[in-house]
Amino acid sequence: MGPALLLPKRSTQLFRRCKGLASFRLYIRHYGAPQSTAHKRKKVWTSADAAVQDVKSGDILLSGGFGLCGTPETLITALSQLKGVHGLTAVSNNAGSGDLGLVKLLKSGQLDKLIISYLGGNKYLERMYLDGKMSLELVPQGTLVERMRAHGAGIPAFFTPTGASTTVETGGIPIRFKTGGFKEGILIPGNKKEFREFDGKRYIMEPAIAGDVAFIHAWKADEAGNLIFRNVANNYNNAMARNARLVIAEAEEIVPIGSLSPNAIHVPGIFIDRVVQATEPKGFDILATAPPPGTTGGPSPEELLEKSTRRRIAKRAAQELGDGFYVNLGVGIPTLVTEYLRPGIKIWLQSENGILGMGPFPTEDQVDPDITNAGKETVTLLPGASIFDSADSFGMIRGGHMDVAILGAMQVSQAGDIANFMVPGKLVKGIGGAMDLVSNPDKTKVIVAMEHCAKDGGPKIMQECSLPLTGARAVSQIITELAVFNVDRSGGFLTLMEVAKGVTVEEVQAKTACDFKVSDNLGQM
Repeated sequence: MGPALLLPKRSTQLFRRCKGLASFRLYIRHYGAPQSTAHKRKKVWTSADAAVQDVKSGDILLSGGFGLCGTPETLITALSQLKGVHGLTAVSNNAGSGDLGLVKLLKSGQLDKLIISYLGGNKYLERMYLDGKMSLELVPQGTLVERMRAHGAGIPAFFTPTGASTTVETGGIPIRFKTGGFKEGILIPGNKKEFREFDGKRYIMEPAIAGDVAFIHAWKADEAGNLIFRNVANNYNNAMARNARLVIAEAEEIVPIGSLSPNAIHVPGIFIDRVVQATEPKGFDILATAPPPGTTGGPSPEELLEKSTRRRIAKRAAQELGDGFYVNLGVGIPTLVTEYLRPGIKIWLQSENGILGMGPFPTEDQVDPDITNAGKETVTLLPGASIFDSADSFGMIRGGHMDVAILGAMQVSQAGDIANFMVPGKLVKGIGGAMDLVSNPDKTKVIVAMEHCAKDGGPKIMQECSLPLTGARAVSQIITELAVFNVDRSGGFLTLMEVAKGVTVEEVQAKTACDFKVSDNLGQM
């Protein structure tokens, strides 16, 4: 029997055409198992209660989602009811909202430590941390997802500019206070980071995070474990699904093998160990809606300007944006910027949780729990928008692919240092994505849009920031209701470029806690 008889008909014809060539080689690959037995490993489990039984005390649990978007609520609920499991460390962007999300594990007494990026308005968790009842490791949002992505790719550590020259580098954010809280002192200090310089720029080393268990929420899964996410629910789920020793995915729809297009799959089944049916309803953090089309009444954005200091700041900041710019807007005043774009200017808004081409708030009939912004509000997608996971999102941010980032701040120094994420012992909002957004100021222009003075009347533009830094020498421009400053980040000084109508240089000087130069061409805002 000749070798050609061992091949399929088409391959036999090819063999016959090529066997006369001097350089011809015949390679035959033998597979380890016939196709009929290739799918014997069953991944679909009957219930979430059964699937979580192997979670052990002391495990590191990775929990997907951003706010309540893409949160594995079914698996979290099942784990919260599992007796005998305690001392867990949970890793997530945030810890949930109200009684949903990882808050369930805290209230059940199973959770000892959180590694997260943002607490936000979760007063329960904030109080637990400040009272010394819980360990909390705050990590910049992009660094957090990259630490998980790195372990899944076999990378033990990496260098990043995010957090360099801040308390993230020095370990200045305590992980746990002593019993009795902040006033009693620190029980577990923050983790100090190694730093190096590459091409004259400072970077810090971040270790990968290795999960024991990962809880993932998917839109669709097949019986082989292939996953598809829907819209912004991709977020952290994608990186976490590739990381842990045991990966359990809950899916809104489970389909037979072959039902999903290979082109549509976000996570290949090789990473997934168990799949269960998602049964918990989806929730909303902030249900933000726009009035129906054609609705009239209420003042226009221009009419609101006279009564709103914040809107006047936003309108001036909008003048810095050019047509086609890729822009990230922080919370607060920056969110008003889009209402005051110059005629003919269209921009691409980026949201850290995985949107490029973010649109306005939806009408009530457009609301979708899987389309939310970084502030966890419901939004829409513009024509030409794209969706991606958090690792890609922060790759484009950290890599300097954004044209402009406009942020609020508690303090800014004359050298462009910015502080906008916490007041020690008082306010613990979290780091979020701000440290990443200011990490590449040579490529992404960072503008601070804020009120000139704090609520107590104290100055917010300082010689040096007294609050923990979000970034060092990162801000290129400061816009307030009184003035516009350009920042010389290398020289470490400010130049006053514009003053508001009716405002004098002397008034700006009296309300600014540092010296500054005055432009020879001082303009009016």
